[in-house]
Amino acid sequence: MTSPGFDASARARRSVLATYVVASALTGIAYIGTFQNASVAAPAITGTAATGGLPSSSAVAGTALAAVLLSTLMAARGRRAGIVAGIALAVAGAALMVVAILTWSFVLLLVGALVIGFGNAAINLSRYAAADLYPPLGRATAVSIVVWGSTVGAVLGPNLVGPANTAGEALGLPRFAGGFGMAVLLLAIASLVAFFGPRARDIPREERGDGTPGELAVEPAVEPRDGPGVKPEPAFGVRRMLGDLVASARGRTAVAALVSGQLVMVLIMTMTPYHLDHAGHGDQVIGFVISAHTFGMFALAPVSGRLTQRFGATPTIMAGFATLAAAGLLGALAPAGGGTGLMLPLFLLGFGWNMSFVAGSSLLASGEVSADRARLQGAVDALIWGTAAVAGVAAGFVVELAGYAILCAAGAMLAVLLASAIAVDGRATRSPAEA
Repeated sequence: MTSPGFDASARARRSVLATYVVASALTGIAYIGTFQNASVAAPAITGTAATGGLPSSSAVAGTALAAVLLSTLMAARGRRAGIVAGIALAVAGAALMVVAILTWSFVLLLVGALVIGFGNAAINLSRYAAADLYPPLGRATAVSIVVWGSTVGAVLGPNLVGPANTAGEALGLPRFAGGFGMAVLLLAIASLVAFFGPRARDIPREERGDGTPGELAVEPAVEPRDGPGVKPEPAFGVRRMLGDLVASARGRTAVAALVSGQLVMVLIMTMTPYHLDHAGHGDQVIGFVISAHTFGMFALAPVSGRLTQRFGATPTIMAGFATLAAAGLLGALAPAGGGTGLMLPLFLLGFGWNMSFVAGSSLLASGEVSADRARLQGAVDALIWGTAAVAGVAAGFVVELAGYAILCAAGAMLAVLLASAIAVDGRATRSPAEA
């Protein structure tokens, strides 16, 4: 029979997890909606379509920078402090974008986009905070639930921008100001949820982890190093920690899943809207294809969590790369005009990324909870977003020189090579679920 204390602990754990999910959903709506708005606002300000992708690139750069800075703050002050700080800074970034529209300043638009990247980094790092709430067997599921929360942003964000801009214009504001104002409001609410929501310390210490000796014997959300009852831990440089990480098969698999999966996904996804537009398809067709992609990226995250828990991280990562390869191959073989025929390849592209992302994150979240591990996770996230920036730039050159079909084929080849590298990399990596 389950003890009342255990039930109370489970309820507290779910409440903390819900805080991360709600904050992630609200931030996701603002982040995704903002860059749909900015991709149209930038050319309107500058008078050239070439600037349409620059706000997104600025946000990706901000996310990479923030991953390092916020994880360092988490190491010193706890997970929640980094999440709250990141979302609060994103509020300021959205406000700057409103000012950019009021003053018709492209520079301010880019600066605001850079700062909004801190909110994106915060909600990505929150998946590790969720994992820290649970013993090893439950961490993949916790990660998947937080990633699933981003589904709300993927679905609602693009659909709320139009009404928000219309409302802003009805109030006498310039076009685009309403959409950015909506982001300010949603991010402000998200920061309040993150700050005032239930905390990991509300879970009784004896009920943390799975109750077995040695499991999660410290605060799941990393406590300050000088906090009550916490012994100072040796701080190592991020470069050394990354070196130690990739020295192990488990670490190499985690990094390959997270960084390389992002590379393949962004490489193909970035140029899909351009390819469809260039082929003469309208916004409705582009919206259908991108919606299929974001559905695959986020909505099926709980499935990825269950697969990781049932079969282990490495098999799920391999399945993810196989799905990415299939997506690239189908995209390469699709009719030249694309159209709705790209919905299946783009859905598979999103789902393949999701499997590698959830399983890779669960590998990186395994082991002892420590401040140094928080910094390491931030460094890996910085690599993820740095890779996304490079892939986005490279994709444009590939399409310009060789075409969209070659881009998709290159993505498929990369996925196969990466999966092969993992398969031959020493003994199979085993997740906590497999041990």
